[in-house]
Amino acid sequence: MTTLLAPAQAGTIESSDILVMVAPSEEGTGIQVELKSPTMQQYGQHIKAIIIKTLQAEGVRDAVVHANEKGALDYTIEARVKTAVRRAAGKRGF
Repeated sequence: MTTLLAPAQAGTIESSDILVMVAPSEEGTGIQVELKSPTMQQYGQHIKAIIIKTLQAEGVRDAVVHANEKGALDYTIEARVKTAVRRAAGKRGF
C-alpha cells in the first residue's frame, strides 16, 4: 500500500497532455476523481477508469484527484498519475 504524504502534481495543460494533481484523503473514503476534458462526453469514463486503475496498481486506496486532460493518450495518463503518486509519497527522482 502506498501512503500519500502531501499533495503533488505531474503533467501540463498543453495539447496532448494531462495535468494530474493527487492529494491524500481520509482513510476509507476511496478514490475520488474530478476530471475536466474537452472530450468528456466521448472519453470521460475511460479516462477516469485509467486514473483509478493506475492508482490501485500503485497501491493507493484513498485519494482525491483533480485532472485536466487535453487529448492525452492512455500511456501519458498512466505515466502522469504514477509520477504524481510517487511525488506525493515522497519518493525521490520524480
